Amino acid sequence: MRIRIVDAFTDRPFAGNPAGVLILESGPFPDAGRLQQIAAEVNLSETAFAHPLPPGGDADWALRWFTPTTEVDMCGHATLATAHVLHTTGTASGTVRFSTRCGILRATTHPDGTLTLDFPTAPLTPVTAPPGLAKALGADPVSVHDTGSHVGDLLIELADEAAVRALSPDFAGLVAHSRRGVIATAAAADPSRGYDFVSRGFFPGVGIDEDPVTGSAHTALAPFWSARLGREDLTGLQASARSGLVRTSLRGDRTLLTGSAVTVIDGELLAAL
Repeated sequence: MRIRIVDAFTDRPFAGNPAGVLILESGPFPDAGRLQQIAAEVNLSETAFAHPLPPGGDADWALRWFTPTTEVDMCGHATLATAHVLHTTGTASGTVRFSTRCGILRATTHPDGTLTLDFPTAPLTPVTAPPGLAKALGADPVSVHDTGSHVGDLLIELADEAAVRALSPDFAGLVAHSRRGVIATAAAADPSRGYDFVSRGFFPGVGIDEDPVTGSAHTALAPFWSARLGREDLTGLQASARSGLVRTSLRGDRTLLTGSAVTVIDGELLAAL
């Protein structure tokens, strides 16, 4: 079985967020324990598994995502990576519909090679910063929002871009403060550089200390910054060491996430499923 490593939300290799992608044959998924073993072996923030569904239904493919330690409800970059593989191999064209734990997700390819994901917009609820959060994060929040059940993060606004870039969290201390992790964000210091806001994502509770580029987080960042900046279409920079850009378009209860992807490794999984 072929396994590919795809860098998502970037147009060049060795940037953005790498995801493992395995396209399976039709039929039910293998045992979840086996999928988790493969994801642990791949040891990237997410490994995606997809298999085709019978024609005539609400979705074309079934899709699941695993971190090295657990299955998750939603993942943007591994969905982008999976759609990229389907399109670049000629397995699919146009818009692909995925059946997932968070509902039907769509991925559309464009003539320039970029892809747009159609995801549910995360509901934002203002909350009081939990005791110890500022110490664990290493910065004082300006505001804190819960992002709902599918994303499961705390969205933390910081004073400025420099504060986001300077973060060096206590990862063990962050685990107690959200279901999945923490998204730190601030407005861009200089929007002329090509992005409107900056973010970083820390998810030690699911085995990822810092995620390079988190698509699902942008379903919360999009409504947050659209409300503040007064525009539905924005560009976010996730300022990890690898870095990546996510173009967001807020459409009410749906958020469109657009980016590029590059396949960097195409190999063979020798262990039987």
